[in-house]
Amino acid sequence: MTVAAFSDDLIAQFTAIVGASHAIRDQAELAPRLVENRGLYQGTSPLLLKPASTEEVAEIMKLASKTGTAIVPQTGNTGLVGGQTPRAGACDIILSLERMNKVREIDAVANVIVADAGCILEDIHTAADGVNRMFPLTLASQGSCRIGGNLATNAGGTAVLAYGNTRQLCLGLEVVLPTGEIWNGLRKLKKDNTGYDLRDLFIGSEGTLGVITAAVLKLFPKPLGHQVAFVGLASPDAALTLFEKATSLCGSALTGFELMPRLGVEFTTKHIPGVRDPLARPHAWYVLIDISTSDSSDAADAMMQVLLEHGLENGIVEDAVIATSDAQRQAIWHMRESMSEAQRPEGGSIKHDVSVPVSSIPEFMAAAETAVLQVIPDARICAFGHMGDGNIHYNISQPIGADKAEFIGRWREVNAVVHQLVLSCGGSISAEHGIGQLKRDELAHIRDGIEIDLMRRIKSAFDPAGIMNPGKVIATP
Repeated sequence: MTVAAFSDDLIAQFTAIVGASHAIRDQAELAPRLVENRGLYQGTSPLLLKPASTEEVAEIMKLASKTGTAIVPQTGNTGLVGGQTPRAGACDIILSLERMNKVREIDAVANVIVADAGCILEDIHTAADGVNRMFPLTLASQGSCRIGGNLATNAGGTAVLAYGNTRQLCLGLEVVLPTGEIWNGLRKLKKDNTGYDLRDLFIGSEGTLGVITAAVLKLFPKPLGHQVAFVGLASPDAALTLFEKATSLCGSALTGFELMPRLGVEFTTKHIPGVRDPLARPHAWYVLIDISTSDSSDAADAMMQVLLEHGLENGIVEDAVIATSDAQRQAIWHMRESMSEAQRPEGGSIKHDVSVPVSSIPEFMAAAETAVLQVIPDARICAFGHMGDGNIHYNISQPIGADKAEFIGRWREVNAVVHQLVLSCGGSISAEHGIGQLKRDELAHIRDGIEIDLMRRIKSAFDPAGIMNPGKVIATP
């Protein structure tokens, strides 16, 4: 069925559930919802629905199940693998959870917050701060991404080293199944061994098994001491040596260890307003070190001083600056978080969200650079990421003066080269962005047949009609 053939009667039935003002048919208004963040996927849809409650989501899914209508859940539309984008030429209905954006409950004693799936991540941070707590999931898109999408993709971010990814930060879920049934799993328990863990099936399923409508999330005490340093060094090998020292010296107080190349710093200082290089001269590589303690600011300062003195005395660190205010700490983090955005003005960028064992990062970086430059000799490699958990955003900007469309047209070719090296290191082709449409076919080739078959069985059990976000994660008949 094409969008044009989608019946007015069916649209009227869906519209009646949410009300005419929350059922969008105008294609100009729909347009921003039909394209993936990087422009890799352009879909089609006859209708965008904005339910206000879990009950309305359930009614939508009941009607969709009855009529065989495909539903694509969408929250902040910040995903980078096309998981939230409707299929091109199809008539998938977009189900937006943006109106379901309330904090239902916050309990500072139990250290939990219960939030609707449409809550913006930054608003959850603000709510936690209001009771002197913190929610540690931190992403560059936190001002627009929503927690339902974070859960559906098992988002990572910059604090995984200390707190784990989104899966580790969630205690319970509320989910509407493709049939319209509501599973209330909003449990606040840290220990619960009663049967299969359904929560973990839905987290990371990218909307292919059901619609996450609410979640119980873990909160943490705010650290009393916090310090950030920006360090210049010669190579990823030096960064790894410093990381080993940091983990032994700081333990759980080490809350961030980010690796950045000189090119990334040049891009951010050139294109991001207000960003400047904190060090006096250029260095080949940099790390951002973040330390948070439950003791005091003095304790965090002392720990950072000991770490950097060790690095300087042993020739690991070439130069370093320690932030002297919250504003400076935020400025250093802003440089790191803006690095992907800063690539846009430089033209086309072929991106990879990969992970390798931490100890293999230097080896992978060297091998990948050699392999990529053999394919595209003048490519500009801007590889950066969360060194503490092995997640590298291996991004490649087009050669200066190259044709952008021609360069982007080699996306799959370059992906194949980089991903082969990742797999040879025992790594993953998707560290935190998910599979979506971008890596669906590749997933089917790199996983064992039994693993893919088990995924298909799970998909079939939850969604026998195949209406939940079809064409994403796993190809089904």
